[in-house]
Amino acid sequence: MEDSSSKSFLRKQWDEYKEFWADRFPFTNVYSRYIGREQSLPSWSESDVNEFIASDPVHGPTLKTAREAANIALYGSAIGAITTAGFAWKYSKSLHGGAVFGWTFGQEIANHAYQLYRLDTMAAQAKFMDWWENKCRR
Repeated sequence: MEDSSSKSFLRKQWDEYKEFWADRFPFTNVYSRYIGREQSLPSWSESDVNEFIASDPVHGPTLKTAREAANIALYGSAIGAITTAGFAWKYSKSLHGGAVFGWTFGQEIANHAYQLYRLDTMAAQAKFMDWWENKCRR
C-alpha cells in the first residue's frame, strides 16, 4: 500500500471524499453480507416479519415502524404520480418525476410523523435479515 506522502494531491482528496461519505452512509458495510450472495435467501411473508417483530423487543418495534413509514412513502409515490403527472408531462415529458417527488415527500412526512430519525432502522433490518437467515438454516 502507498504511503500517504507519495500519494498525489487528487488521490488524497479522493480518499478523503470516499472516507467522508462512507462514514455518513454506512449501508454498504451493513448490507454487504446480504448483497451478492451465492445463494439468495428465500422470500419471507408478512407472518414471518410479524413473528420477528413479536420475538425481538428491541428491533421488532423499530422494524414495524419502518415498514409503516415505507407504506406511507409508497402511497405518497402513487399520489404524487397521479397529481403531478400532468405538470411533469407538460414541462418535462417525464411522468416518473411525479412519482419520485411523491416518494420523497411521503418519506419525509413518514420520517417526521414516526420520528424515524430517532431510530436505528438499518440495525433493525440487518437484525431481521440475520434472524431470517438463521431461521432458514433450521
